[in-house]
Amino acid sequence: MIDRNPRPREISDMGKKWIDVLLIGGSLSLFCGGCTITKMTEPPRSASEQLLLSTAADRAIAKADLRRFADQKVFLDNTNFDSYDPKYVIGSIRDALSRAGALLVSSPAQADIILEPRSGGLSIDSSSSLLGIPSTGLPVPLAGAVSIPEIAIYKSDKDFSTAKLALLAYTNRTGGHFYSSGPLVGKAYDKNFKLIGMISWVRTDVPEEKPVKKHKKRVE
Repeated sequence: MIDRNPRPREISDMGKKWIDVLLIGGSLSLFCGGCTITKMTEPPRSASEQLLLSTAADRAIAKADLRRFADQKVFLDNTNFDSYDPKYVIGSIRDALSRAGALLVSSPAQADIILEPRSGGLSIDSSSSLLGIPSTGLPVPLAGAVSIPEIAIYKSDKDFSTAKLALLAYTNRTGGHFYSSGPLVGKAYDKNFKLIGMISWVRTDVPEEKPVKKHKKRVE
């Protein structure tokens, strides 16, 4: 006798799990379907990183009192200087010496004073926190993994740069001590916050990174 109202086949527990995964993945895809991501060329280092380092270095160098180098012929010996962005730091020291009245020369033989800079640290510490779901991948049978984008209720990314520099100067003729700066420390920070993936704001003391304030036009 033929059963005209057959019972539906029971779905195994494993099948139920895969259905749940597909439903979740589909829901997230619909939720994020309106998002557009523009991919741009990315250099090896970001502008924010370089600005953080250079700002910290500038602030460290600004603490050196270089007035006693006025009218002195100075050769800057960077043999022992090693750090990130060394050319920028050395250039900034030369600029500071010139503004202080020093006479920069291109060889030790021409110099009254030899100045040796050194770096005790020039780098960035970073931290990040997320309240939400991090970017991940869900395995799908016969299709590999489905990438699930990050869903952030609240997210913060914080970068802190520190520069520690020091200067030693001695007379070229005798090698006698002329000047020591002691530790010169400069710092900078860049903090980025995001709320519900749409509202974002920045807190930074890097001048080039601060948001430009829009001035309202005065209505006469």
